[in-house]
Amino acid sequence: MAFWGYGQGDNNEGKKGFMDSQLYDIAYLIQFKDQVNTKVSKVPIAWHLDHSLKVINKIHDVLKSSDPSVYEKRFSLARNFSYTFGYIPRGIGKSPGSVLPPNDIKTEDILSQLEIARENLLDLESLDENVNFIHPVFGQLNKKQAKRFLKIHTRHHLKIIQDILRKE
Repeated sequence: MAFWGYGQGDNNEGKKGFMDSQLYDIAYLIQFKDQVNTKVSKVPIAWHLDHSLKVINKIHDVLKSSDPSVYEKRFSLARNFSYTFGYIPRGIGKSPGSVLPPNDIKTEDILSQLEIARENLLDLESLDENVNFIHPVFGQLNKKQAKRFLKIHTRHHLKIIQDILRKE
């Protein structure tokens, strides 16, 4: 499948927008939204798409409304591990309720969230470097750290989707 970019090619942000490759993958994958492979994931592809977009949009909103003056740089072993290897282990984390998809995920809802995510990721660039949010495992993240988390998190779910679609 030639569409798998996982956003790895979008490190050159001067040529295209932040996470454009990953958003392209999400848009492409909507056509497979109802596919499930319980050997890989208990939920369908739609769940992973919806969740990934909710995370992008929620983190943007929290960053935008945060107070940059309260950011304090702190060490996090879990964050350093994840950021160094660009990896989130499967089946360990638990998503907060605010980013959990509904039981019935509609294509139009995914498309709507995708457009909002495109706008939010563009807007993210204009925010102060010390806007921040509290991640339940990684602690307080500033804009740069949040952007790295968004890439790793979205890639994590795209890899799960790839495994769901892989023919066995």
